[in-house]
Amino acid sequence: MTSVPTPIPSRTQFVLEGIKHRILTGQLTPGQALVETELAAQFGVSKTPVREALKTLAGTGLVVMNQYKGVTVRMVDADMAREVYDVRLLLEPEALRRAVRRGASLDAARDALTRADGAADTAERSLANREFHRALYVPCGNPLLGRMLDEVRDQAALVSTVAWAANPSWEREASEHREILRLALDGDADGAAGALHAHIASFVQRAFPQGQEEDGQE
Repeated sequence: MTSVPTPIPSRTQFVLEGIKHRILTGQLTPGQALVETELAAQFGVSKTPVREALKTLAGTGLVVMNQYKGVTVRMVDADMAREVYDVRLLLEPEALRRAVRRGASLDAARDALTRADGAADTAERSLANREFHRALYVPCGNPLLGRMLDEVRDQAALVSTVAWAANPSWEREASEHREILRLALDGDADGAAGALHAHIASFVQRAFPQGQEEDGQE
């Protein structure tokens, strides 16, 4: 008998999305302590939904729970970035290749690019860029593959947030996004997948050059 996941209470979901948004837009920085009482006051809730939200975020890899240090935003280093982006390199280009080959609609990706180009700030652009990538792999025809990529999506966004804070490279990535989408819309599955692979690999190599030579050679 298949078990049905327990829905997350609305207050917990509200706090969860709020904390995640702050982390992925750089308002909460890697290593920063997340104090339950402070967050509860900020969101106007009790500590219970905050505690549950933090547990969920720990499960997705965005925060770290330590018996002695409490809860902190996950630190980003070259090893962490390499692990996350290695998974993306293995799965995301193939998902896009399949989406193109099956003639899936990429309207959502085009819309996300438009939002990114017209973004009023880096937070809005970051969120639009995340939606662009997701719109490329979700219609691959394999829901499990899509869910696997969803699982690393937030961690990849955390890496991007840290990298952009140190070295903004929005314009270069926007140009690469447009080329990936052009190839995909032209029906060039292998070309689009190759461009996406190069885009992902070059980003992490630029942001975390130490120990990234192998990824750059793929």
